[in-house]
Amino acid sequence: MKLPVIQISNLTRRFGENVAVNNLSLDVEPGEIFGFLGHNGAGKTTTVRLLNGVYQPSSGAMRVLGLDPQMDGPALRAQTGVLTETPCLDERLSALDNLTYCANLFSLPQSEVKSRVHQLLTEFELADRAGEKVSGFSKGMKQSLALARALIHRPKVLFLDEPTSSLDPVAARHVNDLIERLTLSEGCTVFLCTHNLIEAQRLCNRVAVMEHGRLKALGTPAELTRKYIKRLNVELETDEGQENHALQILQEYPKLVLSAPALEKGVIKITVSGRDVIPQLLSSLVQAGISVYRLAPQEVNLEEVYFAVNGGLQ
Repeated sequence: MKLPVIQISNLTRRFGENVAVNNLSLDVEPGEIFGFLGHNGAGKTTTVRLLNGVYQPSSGAMRVLGLDPQMDGPALRAQTGVLTETPCLDERLSALDNLTYCANLFSLPQSEVKSRVHQLLTEFELADRAGEKVSGFSKGMKQSLALARALIHRPKVLFLDEPTSSLDPVAARHVNDLIERLTLSEGCTVFLCTHNLIEAQRLCNRVAVMEHGRLKALGTPAELTRKYIKRLNVELETDEGQENHALQILQEYPKLVLSAPALEKGVIKITVSGRDVIPQLLSSLVQAGISVYRLAPQEVNLEEVYFAVNGGLQ
């Protein structure tokens, strides 16, 4: 059995009176894209800095790749990559020179530097602009180059801190596509800090929801949906002519059906009290002779889960 790549136990970090990370405990498994969600000030960036040995914890313990970030910082950072919201590239240099310089900092064998740099420039669709100064690049190109730089030494863990927050939708989609591909091609684990809930739902295997330094929820998007969303929109499709009968039956369950059923283009739309009531409603419809061709719960997005976890939408 493989050990978690990241292990965090009762981790706390204070800055004077401010508790940025408060008694945090969680594990991240090998190969996961793990979403670390929260508003600005939720403790996401502080956690990344703790896990990379930049900050010292006030209390608690953590391991990344089996190493203590405080005691084994240089050895750990040799195996991790970090991409922040701001690329921090040397814009006086070309894309080729930025990656070559970084490869030398990580002591890649000289025999591998040229091929590795060319591979990443090609993968990130920057090969045609390799010799140009980065100062002339768009935001999306700069972020792609910064991601390539974070991967130059083939890290086992990649920390992404709001990697698309300053990008337009096209550039953000491109960076997200690259993140998905690199987990397959590079085989690394991704720790993704973001407040972009659509991005998290698309990319992440599991997510943790943070609020003011505390862990509020942890699990797959599906697990969190089942736990926190108490209302569910459902579409019912039946035979023409049976809609009114079906509507009457549904109205007999006011504790299960939370809103008046609506008929739209031959499809009945209802809001029910939870996923677990759907079998009971289906059984009642079938027993009444209703032909049910489709009874489909509508997918709940992570935004609804996020607000439910934080006491907003229910």
